[in-house]
Amino acid sequence: MENAINDESVAGRIRSLLAGGLKTEVFPRADDQDSVAEILGRLRRAGGDITAGLVIAGFTLQPVEHGGIEQACETCMYYLVHRRFCELPELAVPVEPQWSCRLWRI
Repeated sequence: MENAINDESVAGRIRSLLAGGLKTEVFPRADDQDSVAEILGRLRRAGGDITAGLVIAGFTLQPVEHGGIEQACETCMYYLVHRRFCELPELAVPVEPQWSCRLWRI
């Protein structure tokens, strides 16, 4: 139960930062291995700083359409449905189904 409480607290902080106008790197999307590796490296160097992670990962409060596909957390392979959580190790944050990031994967 403690994880659920902590997740909601972190999700609230993320929501607040994004709704407050935090500018994130939504584009370019991580469409190839080189861009994925570069973004993941930057996330590792950010050392778990949530604000830096949101910026680097390009988080948004709504899905992003790219390449004719709506990229929402709920359709990403890293999304844990019952926990509403991104299990990508470099992120590992609670997320809402309609949020998005540029590391989205099918």
